[in-house]
Amino acid sequence: MSAADDLCRYIDASPSSFHACATAAAELEAAGWTRIDERDPWPTEPGRHYVIRGGSLIAWSTSVDDAPQTPFRVVGAHTDSPNLRLKQHHDLVHDGANVVALEPYGGVLLTTWLDRDLGIAGRVVLRDGTERLVHVDEPVLRVPNLAIHLDRDQTAATPDKQRHLNALWGLGQGSFLDWLGERSGFRATDVLGHELMACPTQPAGRIGADRAFVAAPRLDNQATCFAGLRALLEAHAVPGIRPVLVMFDHEEIGSTSERGAQSELLTTVLERIVGAAGGTRDDYHRAVAGSVCASGDMAHATHPNHAEKHEPLHRITLGGGPVLKVNQNLRYASEPVGTAAFALACEQAGVPLQRYVHRADLHCGSTIGPISAARTGMTTVDVGAPQLAMHSARETMAAADVDLYTRALTAFLSPQA
Repeated sequence: MSAADDLCRYIDASPSSFHACATAAAELEAAGWTRIDERDPWPTEPGRHYVIRGGSLIAWSTSVDDAPQTPFRVVGAHTDSPNLRLKQHHDLVHDGANVVALEPYGGVLLTTWLDRDLGIAGRVVLRDGTERLVHVDEPVLRVPNLAIHLDRDQTAATPDKQRHLNALWGLGQGSFLDWLGERSGFRATDVLGHELMACPTQPAGRIGADRAFVAAPRLDNQATCFAGLRALLEAHAVPGIRPVLVMFDHEEIGSTSERGAQSELLTTVLERIVGAAGGTRDDYHRAVAGSVCASGDMAHATHPNHAEKHEPLHRITLGGGPVLKVNQNLRYASEPVGTAAFALACEQAGVPLQRYVHRADLHCGSTIGPISAARTGMTTVDVGAPQLAMHSARETMAAADVDLYTRALTAFLSPQA
């Protein structure tokens, strides 16, 4: 089975950031990784371990040859994607129709969510303190468009975030949470907290002549989660390097949370790894000083219908290999040392490398790279795989790029001497 087909299966199993971590954890455990509770003492013996904090995951591998100051090679990603999320009070009735109130999370391309079959996913926290993952992979929700006969001048073409994102889900059904609990095995009265979001029910799939493309929700950035996970699983041990995968939540809304890239999650885990190996605080700083992070987030391919929106000297091709992203105003964290490390990894993997620069007259997006670089002091390079329709409910990338991206990240985690 191809890497692109495996990516489709990963995405279908991961309708939320919480599911993305659970899907990755299942693969890690099948390969011999062991989960650690952050409240427990850190294991002092070398091994392969991971932690999960909400919708974030960190996994790493250590060996008997590691010294306390052994540097890390880190692949970074983020688990969240722009979508529509349930408000805390969400039940409405309009002219006999049951409606659930939604609001946008992150920079959603709102029109792509209209007239689309949507399920529901996320997590609930119950009265006894347990957490329950929820996924109803059926067309339950639909945000209807306004007929052109009622909007001839198309003034409603851009939905109002407050008034136009409520979704139909039933006729005379009562409480949505009651219905969801019946389907998912909990009582609505036991739910004391929830993070629930709409998710497209159309599965990820291969499209185009010879199935050349992947069309799927959440390519940004589950394609990197998938490639980084496979890179960690496939990387071979290299003396003097400790491989790490970190998948942060909340990138799409600024990363400022207890589990986002702005948090102490990564620095805490890395310091505890050094401490468990008998290292001191100074050893931790020595390890970080020698470390390199490849911050992975998807990249903009040159759009065939909007080529004028792209920097003319930096055209990015679908199927052309991983993308190294550079921005002089540090919207990306790439600098020459990190850039050289990733370029060498691509060379060693036999993978072509593309270099992206945003148009100087357009606002450039950002990612976890600058944030985690500032938090850790680690040399960082921002990379990605090319795609179209970023932040759409259904995005597109070349199937070939899934394998090329994975091979590059694998080589980055296990560089040749």
